[in-house]
Amino acid sequence: MARNLLSVGGFTLLSRVTGFVRDVALGAVLGASALADAFYIALRLPNHFRAIFGEGAFNAAYVPGYSRALEERGEAAAKLFSARMFTLLLAVQIVVLLLAWTFMPQVMDILAPGLEKDPERLMLAETMTRITFPYLLCVTLVTLVAGTLNANGRFAAAAFAPVLLNLAILAFLAVAFLFPNAGYAAAAGVLVAGALELALVIYAARRAGILALFARPRWDADVKRFFKTFLPAVIGSAGVQIALFVDTIIVSMLPTGGVSSVYYADRIYQLPGGVIAIAAGTVLLPEMSRRFAAGDNKSAYDAQNRTMALTAALSAPFFVAFVVIADIIMRGVFLRGAFDEAAASAAARVLTAYGWGLPAAVLVRSAVASFQARGDTTTPMIVSLLAVAANVGLKILLFRPYGAAGLAIATSVGAWINLLLLVALAVKRGSMQPDAITGRVFAAVVGATAVLAVVAFAAQPLADALALHAGRWVNETRLIVMGLCGALAYGLALVAALYAVGVRPGRLRPLRRTAADKASAPEL
Repeated sequence: MARNLLSVGGFTLLSRVTGFVRDVALGAVLGASALADAFYIALRLPNHFRAIFGEGAFNAAYVPGYSRALEERGEAAAKLFSARMFTLLLAVQIVVLLLAWTFMPQVMDILAPGLEKDPERLMLAETMTRITFPYLLCVTLVTLVAGTLNANGRFAAAAFAPVLLNLAILAFLAVAFLFPNAGYAAAAGVLVAGALELALVIYAARRAGILALFARPRWDADVKRFFKTFLPAVIGSAGVQIALFVDTIIVSMLPTGGVSSVYYADRIYQLPGGVIAIAAGTVLLPEMSRRFAAGDNKSAYDAQNRTMALTAALSAPFFVAFVVIADIIMRGVFLRGAFDEAAASAAARVLTAYGWGLPAAVLVRSAVASFQARGDTTTPMIVSLLAVAANVGLKILLFRPYGAAGLAIATSVGAWINLLLLVALAVKRGSMQPDAITGRVFAAVVGATAVLAVVAFAAQPLADALALHAGRWVNETRLIVMGLCGALAYGLALVAALYAVGVRPGRLRPLRRTAADKASAPEL
């Protein structure tokens, strides 16, 4: 499992790095302008629907169902189930696409009402969303084929697919002179990327001998079980996306640049969060599903404990960076071209607010696996809706006094509510069984995080002094110096803290086994 986790994490990191390059290019070309706001709304809308019907809900119902069919009845039954699901999903997505194209003005009235006051932004957003919306059809089919690959222990192609989105947008920005404006060029890149991603995973599934595309849908036991788990998962995923829809609605009411500030901060926030959480969830869900299906509950819990320990260790330094040096990050990454000082400061405030919720956001995917791996999508749905209710309520309260940063504060609070409720219910029901070693690792991470926070404050004068000699690269130099100091400090502090609590770094196993450790000694 560790090899798969690193494989997914590596390709996901590549996706985030190329996404980072893409966002820097978009920031330099579009800045925080009306054109940028329109493009980011056009990018948000299909992604919201993808998160509702695609990777979140669909994977939660499909992967355990496919794994069960494969484990209990063999490859032929699993292929038939997969083909029926592909056919159903394709039909549904064609209908959704046609409805979206037909009623795009009404969609904009509902999901971005603030644009009515700015006809230019409204027109741009409508046109670009018509271009980007077919991406939803492609990427939801990608989710199904990727789930099939993952359930068969093949993770590389699905993890690499998102890289194509970034490369396509960069390629189309390079030939933006062929389009009416750079926003249209970027939107066309999104459309082409969807087709490329689908072609990649279909090719990988065909090479693996597990491709199954079309079969006449039948209401058999597998399909019934799928919808029994899929519908609660849709409601749960929709709940999270409702909060994001509220973000879109509210930021559309901000002055020009408000949408862009939230977008740029979210992209930095998603760089570590997406890499760690997606890698953990992608590998952990099929792993736990297989082990539960085989009746090996203990190894399923061990897999979850290993994943959560590693997730906490990897995400902690980014939490400190976002909270302590957000302004240095935004200036070092984006302050060039059309992205000015005001845009950097606004985005930094949003990033700081997002940062407080990062630990919860990356651990939620691992916590949800406790329920989804057993086919329980109802409990995560209920918990998600409770968290979303608090999230939306806080957004309404905090929007006016804090603007875009208020939305991020509400998102962070919602993430913590979601995580704490999931963990409490999972432990109470016996669906999660943290071991002593996991507790020790978490204690070591907290200690190393405290050391890093002190270093982050103390190293700023050094970074400022070195940046004075960097010429035009002042902001970049400051960020690099802070990053190197922080990485060195956190690495040394974490190793020392792990030894202090009796855990061997690199394998996360006890140096001296206690009675509590003997039941499980996970290795990473």
